[in-house]
Amino acid sequence: MSQAPFARVALIGIGLIGSSLAHNIRAHRLADHIAITTRRAETLARAAELGLGDSYHLDAAEAVRGADLVILCVPVGSCGAVSKEIAAALEPGAIVSDVGSVKASVIQQMQPNLPAHVHFVPAHPIAGTEQSGPDAGFLELFENRWCILTPVEGTDPQAVERLRGFWEACGSDVEVMTAEHHDLVLAIVSHVPHLIAYNIVGTAADLETVTQSEVVKFSASGFRDFTRIAASDPTMWRDVFLHNREAVLEMLARFSEDLATLQRAIRWGDGDTLFELFTRTRAIRRGIVEAGQDTAAPDFGREHGRGPKDEA
Repeated sequence: MSQAPFARVALIGIGLIGSSLAHNIRAHRLADHIAITTRRAETLARAAELGLGDSYHLDAAEAVRGADLVILCVPVGSCGAVSKEIAAALEPGAIVSDVGSVKASVIQQMQPNLPAHVHFVPAHPIAGTEQSGPDAGFLELFENRWCILTPVEGTDPQAVERLRGFWEACGSDVEVMTAEHHDLVLAIVSHVPHLIAYNIVGTAADLETVTQSEVVKFSASGFRDFTRIAASDPTMWRDVFLHNREAVLEMLARFSEDLATLQRAIRWGDGDTLFELFTRTRAIRRGIVEAGQDTAAPDFGREHGRGPKDEA
C-alpha cells in the first residue's frame, strides 16, 4: 500500500503557487500522482517540460477524477466557474481547497456548486513573489510561512486535519479561523499595502516626463520595494480587490484618517508626533524579523536568495 498521504492530488492552475505545490508534493512524497490542469495549452506544455506532474489535462473535470485532494490555484474571481466545471467529477470523500487570499467570496462562489459528498476546506498560503507562471515555482516558497484554513461550518474535522498535515509538510505554520476574520486581517497586512504600492508606482510613472526619468534613475530602496510589490500578477490582484471590497474599503478609510494626522504633523512642524509613530513602526519591523517572517540582512537578503516573500 502507498505511504503517501494522498493517492492523487489535482492542481487546477499551475502558476507560482501551483508549481511550488507540485515541487513540494514531489519532494515530500505527499501523493502518488500529481494531475495538473490549466486552460492554456502552452502553459500546460511548459509544466510538462518542467516535469511538474504525472498527468496533464486541459479538461479540469478529467484531472479531478480519482483525486482525493483538489486544490484550485486560480484567481479568486475564477473559483465559482471552476467549481461548477469540476463538481460532477469529484470523488466522494475528496478534499476540495484553494489558495486564494480572499476567503468569504470564494466560499460564496464555490460552496453552492460542490456536492455534499466532498469536504470543502478553503485555504490561503501567505507566501509568494512577484513572479508568475510554472517556471516561477520553487520548493522553499512555503517554508516558515503561515497558511490559514477557513473551513465552512460542519466540515469534518478529520478533513481539516489532513489538509493541515499537507501544508505543514510543505513547511507552513497553519492557523484556523473564520473566513470573515481572515479577510479583515489580510486587508490590512496585504491587500491595502499592495494597493498603496500600485498607486505610488503609478504616480511615479505619471511624473516621469516631469522629472526627465529621474524617478527611475534615482530610485531608492523604498521605491524599489514598492515596484516589486506592484509587479505582482494584475489578474490576481484585480480579483482580490473586487472580492474583498468591504474589508479593503474599511482599512483604506482608517489609513486615510491616519495619513491625515501625519499631514497635519508635517504642516505644523509637530516632530513629536512623527517621532512617536516612527518609533512604534520600527518596533513592529523588529517584531516581524524576530518572528522569522523576514530577515534583517542588508537589502533584505536579496543578493543571496530569492528575496522577501510578499503575496496576498
